[in-house]
Parts: sequence; structure tokens; C-alpha cells
Amino acid sequence: MGEGSQLGQAGTATSYEVFHTDCPARGVVDHVTSRWGVWVLIALRNNDLRFYELRDSIQGISEKMLAQTLRGLVEDGLVRRRVEPTTPPQVTYGLSEFGQDVGEPLTDLLDRITRRLPPAPAR
Repeated sequence: MGEGSQLGQAGTATSYEVFHTDCPARGVVDHVTSRWGVWVLIALRNNDLRFYELRDSIQGISEKMLAQTLRGLVEDGLVRRRVEPTTPPQVTYGLSEFGQDVGEPLTDLLDRITRRLPPAPAR
């Protein structure tokens, strides 16, 4: 596979000019690698979470940034949003199959980094 190409979902080669500013893959990469995108994908790797559970699990993220990050990841098809018809509506977020596929190497990267760090101090 040459530079700027990737496998399509059906396993056929689809060429993307990933270094061009109008390439659709760049938007997805920008959302995944944004300051909070990586953390949202990693936080959702094992469980579906409600908005406030997700916010509480990612220290330092504001509600505004979480909502914005989730919106982009949902639009890209990485995260699925499920709304329960209750009062008030209960919204749960989880990884789509695409999100699981993208999140796996991110989790692996985080594991590799933390294995190389000195032991964390006792709290």
C-alpha cells in the first residue's frame, strides 16, 4: 500500500491524499488526536458511559470541551450516542466498531508509555 492510501471497509484499497487539507481523513485524525479525543476513546474502551461519568473519568475536561469532542467523534462514526426515552433523557456513549478499531492502538500506545515511566508515587 502506497503513501496516502488506506484500506476501505470492504477491504478494497481506497486512495486518500492525506497530506492535502481537504482530505476527509484529516478531519477524523484531528478529532482522534485532539487534546481530549484520545482520552475519550481510551475512557470508553471498556464500558459505555453517561456524559457525567465520562466527564468525571477524564480529569481536567470541561463540560463544553467534552460535548464538543463527543460531537466530533460521533459525527466521524467513532463514538455512538444512545438516548433513552426517559425524563430527563439518559444519554450513553460507547465506541462503535470503528472507534474500537482506532482506540486499540491508542490503548496500546498508552500501555507502552506507562510501562516505561518510573513507578507512580503512592497516594
